[in-house]
Amino acid sequence: MTAHSSPPLTLETARDLQRILRAEIGPGLSEGELDAVEARFGFTFSADHRVFLAAGLPHGSRSWPDWRNGDPEDLAERLSRPVEGVLFDVQHNGFWHPSWSQKPAETSDALQIARSELATAPQLVPIYSHRYLPGTAGECGHPVLSVHQTDVIFYGNDLSDYVRYEFTGRASSLPARATVGFWSYFVNGGPGIDVTAPTPHSPYAVSGQEAIEYLRMLALERLIGRPHHPYQLIEAGVTALVLGVETESLALLAGLSRTEHESADALFDQVLGELGLPEGFPGDDTDIPGEAARWELVRWWLRLIVNGSMAPGAGGDVITYEGWGALARPQSLQPLVDKVDAYNESDAIQRTTREQAIVTEAERLLAGPWPPPD
Repeated sequence: MTAHSSPPLTLETARDLQRILRAEIGPGLSEGELDAVEARFGFTFSADHRVFLAAGLPHGSRSWPDWRNGDPEDLAERLSRPVEGVLFDVQHNGFWHPSWSQKPAETSDALQIARSELATAPQLVPIYSHRYLPGTAGECGHPVLSVHQTDVIFYGNDLSDYVRYEFTGRASSLPARATVGFWSYFVNGGPGIDVTAPTPHSPYAVSGQEAIEYLRMLALERLIGRPHHPYQLIEAGVTALVLGVETESLALLAGLSRTEHESADALFDQVLGELGLPEGFPGDDTDIPGEAARWELVRWWLRLIVNGSMAPGAGGDVITYEGWGALARPQSLQPLVDKVDAYNESDAIQRTTREQAIVTEAERLLAGPWPPPD
């Protein structure tokens, strides 16, 4: 697939974007420096990524890759992280891409095949933290992806859209779409994602109240038994902290490093308690375990689909499994489930239209009473 036809990034536009970054901006990389980085590490920057780095080099935080003076081992590790994350899920979480040959019984053989297949996948190049842009020479307008193992989600329709979203909370209303092979599989929700895995979404809050609501929804997910990656809890903490929420443990949660991820659950519980959120959790007084919590979560997942924080296919799969199925198949959700089924059975040409059908149905449900009457 190719990039969408957004206007090419200019040096002037790139410098305007860099003024909103929470970073020091050093001199931009020269054409010679950009070529040398590509040659040293064996990849290519996309056209808009080259322009962005030529306009100025963000630094002053480990989240920004320093292509001029950074540790070569650190830069190489950042470049390899997306592939290594997929391999981790092959080894530990049973992931296997449907286009690959039959999965061998031996893990070592499966890893060998997966590594060979991944060698042909488009290179992802780090922009900031775990946000990546496909490295396709001469092309611009690819979406920015947030990548943690096989949890891959949109974080901006293109580089400009990403910067506005990440650093101001504002994003465009353009329909997001995947543009590169292999990684598009995850972004589009599978189809047939592992619905028992952590919900694949991006943080969405733009106010302190929304940040607290986001923490509450993550807590309700845990209440019904859904797992979370530690980084999701940490990101929720960072989001709340940036938006002015204050508790004794919030800064500790937000500041956890990769080597401290095992502390995320306990600190998340402390934050919930300090905010008094558990006292407001719905009770379990019906024949369906967690019924009230599930209806709250269905509404939240629908909102994530509508505001672009979760791919329609992935969100629809989660709602089908955790909502419609667990809630004894309410008729009110049947039209959405039917559209999700149609999406999962569609080919690449049909998928965009059927994604929009899921979004439209989600909007219709959210506009009515809640829970929706059967």
